[in-house]
Amino acid sequence: MYEFFSQISNVLTQPLINFARSFESIPILFAFLIGVVGAMAPCQFSGNIGAITLYGNKSLQKGLAWMDVFFFTLGKIVVFTGLGLLVWFLGREFPRELTVYFPWFRKIIGPMFVIVGIFMMGLIKMNWTLTLFELPKQFFKKGNLGSFLMGISFSLGFCPTMFVLFFITLMPVVLSTSYGVVLPSLFAVGTSLPLFIAMFLIWFYGGSGTVMKKGRKIGFYVQRVAGVIMVILGVLDTITYWTI
Repeated sequence: MYEFFSQISNVLTQPLINFARSFESIPILFAFLIGVVGAMAPCQFSGNIGAITLYGNKSLQKGLAWMDVFFFTLGKIVVFTGLGLLVWFLGREFPRELTVYFPWFRKIIGPMFVIVGIFMMGLIKMNWTLTLFELPKQFFKKGNLGSFLMGISFSLGFCPTMFVLFFITLMPVVLSTSYGVVLPSLFAVGTSLPLFIAMFLIWFYGGSGTVMKKGRKIGFYVQRVAGVIMVILGVLDTITYWTI
């Protein structure tokens, strides 16, 4: 399964990598474009589809979820900027220490998709409060904290492609540029480009809140379908990253 995702990623990313390298003399643009390439890495591919499903469903149901997308991207910015600063201060040897933990961070995403999908399908309903379950509730009620934490978890899920793009390709430019501290944040924004495009298309074609206007019954089915997609993504993601 991982090999399948890798093959898709290679087909999509190779032309973009070549294009991005042509702008290596413009670090700001280069960092963003490398982030766009990162959005198609195997470990980000399913994650971006899941984010599009989650926030696309919310946009169709209640109106454009730009605030959720903002906090999701902010979570990514915090992680990549933090990693960039650590490498900046602790030296180039630092990433080698992290490689032990990245696979475990990535393995969390699949089960998380399954849990979120189950909640969206309405298979779990809670009429009581327990601190342990506050986080899942945040995904559907307040949303901002849940989106921020989801952005963090997605960013910590490194795979070899993302490791090479961030630490091997981007960080030398960061370390050799006077304003390099801002480049990881541009990389983070680039990894969220598919989500931004999906949100733009929902807005452009007037899809914002259309389900809400057409009634609760349609909304019920749309959310259930989105939940099924999340569960399927989660199962496939879990099989992929728990068997390598």
